[in-house]
Amino acid sequence: MDKEAIMKELRAYEDRRDEFYRFLDEHIPHDASTGLYDFRNRVTLDAEKVYELFHKLDYQARKIRGIVINEIIEKRND
Repeated sequence: MDKEAIMKELRAYEDRRDEFYRFLDEHIPHDASTGLYDFRNRVTLDAEKVYELFHKLDYQARKIRGIVINEIIEKRND
């Protein structure tokens, strides 16, 4: 796989990750002292939406893992 195709897949991964974190940022407050998500108020999230976003992120990560493995195998066979 050429560098441009790999970069395209990495950008797609970053887009999925950004989308996931945007959703969390919109629904979970941050602790002012740490900047981390503050779960103390037991925020309720739409489980279906969380799963949808996570699945897209996970799918893209697995796709990249496959690309990396294929690249390693190709280099060993050269």
